[in-house]
Amino acid sequence: MAKSLKEWAETDVARVKDRSLKWLSEEYFFRDPSRPVYSDTDFMFSPADGIIVYQREVEPGNCIVDIKGKSYSLRGAMQDDAFDEPCLVIGIFMTMYDVHINRIPFPGQLSYRLLEPIGSFNAPMLALEQALIDDITVDCADAGYLHSNQRMLNRIYSPFLGQHYYILQIADYDVNCITPFNLGQNVPIGQNRRFSQIRFGSQVDLIVPLSDRWRFEPLQETGAHVEAGVDPLIKISRKNRA
Repeated sequence: MAKSLKEWAETDVARVKDRSLKWLSEEYFFRDPSRPVYSDTDFMFSPADGIIVYQREVEPGNCIVDIKGKSYSLRGAMQDDAFDEPCLVIGIFMTMYDVHINRIPFPGQLSYRLLEPIGSFNAPMLALEQALIDDITVDCADAGYLHSNQRMLNRIYSPFLGQHYYILQIADYDVNCITPFNLGQNVPIGQNRRFSQIRFGSQVDLIVPLSDRWRFEPLQETGAHVEAGVDPLIKISRKNRA
């Protein structure tokens, strides 16, 4: 169940925050708790455990978030200057204290592409994580990693919706790898099924192209902590036709 950032920090994080880094990185990080697998095509569920750091509808070349005067756009995020679809974008920051198994928000056919490296090294995400956990503040001014870090673009085509959507996985500086569980392409996969893992801190953006047929309504507040496959992020409804 979604929690406010403050409630999550005072409950889930507080229980383990004083444990050693060795225990957190070797045991706690790799947990994969059993969860019910919900199936409900009225919703897109969260693809990741973490904190919603932004959510908005944007044109492909417009700013999703301003990072110290440098715009972060869909085209930049997806490394595709030809991308031309306005989208609803929801960014979920995964801390060291989160489960790092990613799940499919809505059923479809999954393909993935590891994008070309932007820089020589991944930038650290620690500053934003500390602001979220210690200051209980969502401030993307420290999210410079969005411009540079390793990323995997997952494209899911939904026959039900008659369109595709994307899950963009962004790695932290000390990540070993982004690990898809199935190395095939165009693979049918059910709603809320596990599909990948990002090791040691990361971010996942859910990118949904806007539609003439469907209305996509965000359900959670920015700053809420959500769980993959448990918390619905988007309510889907059919638009009335004149």
